[in-house]
Amino acid sequence: MKEWKIALVGFGTVGQGLAEILLSKKKLLEEKEGFACSVVAISDFKKGSVALPSGIDLKKAIELVQGGGSLDDYPGGEHGWDAVTTIRRSGAEILVELSYTDIKSGEPATTHVREALGLGMHVATTNKGPVALFLPELLDVARSKKVRFLFEGTVMSGTPTLSFASKNLAGCEIRSVAGILNGTTNYMLTEMEKGMAYGDVLAKAQELGYAEAVPDADVKGWDALGKVVILSNYLLGGSVKPSDIPCEGITEITPEMIGAAKCEGKRYKLIGKAEKKGNEIVASVKPVALPLSDPLAGVGGATNAITFETDLLGSVTVVGPGAGRLETGFSVLSDLIEIHRSS
Repeated sequence: MKEWKIALVGFGTVGQGLAEILLSKKKLLEEKEGFACSVVAISDFKKGSVALPSGIDLKKAIELVQGGGSLDDYPGGEHGWDAVTTIRRSGAEILVELSYTDIKSGEPATTHVREALGLGMHVATTNKGPVALFLPELLDVARSKKVRFLFEGTVMSGTPTLSFASKNLAGCEIRSVAGILNGTTNYMLTEMEKGMAYGDVLAKAQELGYAEAVPDADVKGWDALGKVVILSNYLLGGSVKPSDIPCEGITEITPEMIGAAKCEGKRYKLIGKAEKKGNEIVASVKPVALPLSDPLAGVGGATNAITFETDLLGSVTVVGPGAGRLETGFSVLSDLIEIHRSS
């Protein structure tokens, strides 16, 4: 049985979630998939770094950082490596890239991905930046090096979206995609329909951990925008940039608007949409008052959903979690299994 050597760049919520999954599912993955792995390096700009060719004890690493310590205190191994040094020197065959990234520049994740692919490493990432901004280039490098560049978790966390469309809908022409791609805003709109004011529901979302202290990426639609770019370019064959797509968040939605929609048998959702029109992709992110008969209208709370319009099956809707420690960690696991199966 092949044992894959993995380097993790980023050991926050998702990185620790993936580590927990690799520990809990170790026996199952070996028996069902013939998949075994050892994490030989972890680098996090806040939590320190450790590289150990014989493999890091993930339980020990998780306990260390969750206890307020640093990976630099992990006994044995090399310490003090930044992300690029880790990629170059760890001897890993797969990079799992989970660092914080600026969606406007795609950095620092794009540098990490380019470096790893250029060295002939497979890459799995949950970072939207590199995929939204540089997908054709990065796929070209991966093909030239005969490695995989996978990013299932960039759109709907662990809910199969990109793989579902590319595999389960193979043979169909996907004409358009439209979805609830941000769980925070969907939760907020659900609560506002119950009577809460925007400011109150935002504060509650922040208290629950759904929204950041500075919530602009969610409430202004930027998070959904990055996902629409990925869907447009990866599934519909477009070449759009974030600046090509009109983007409107939920900050101007009022209780009066929600009440008026309800009287008309409709419900507001923040919808990211991309559609093929001839040789062009027409895309947008904006609040839409959907009729209650629309499958997306019935999706409440922090849940995500997406509808694929196809030529052979008509409308196909996938619903599932769009965020979470283990959910997003699972998206990386699914990419790791795909790399293993295709090798």
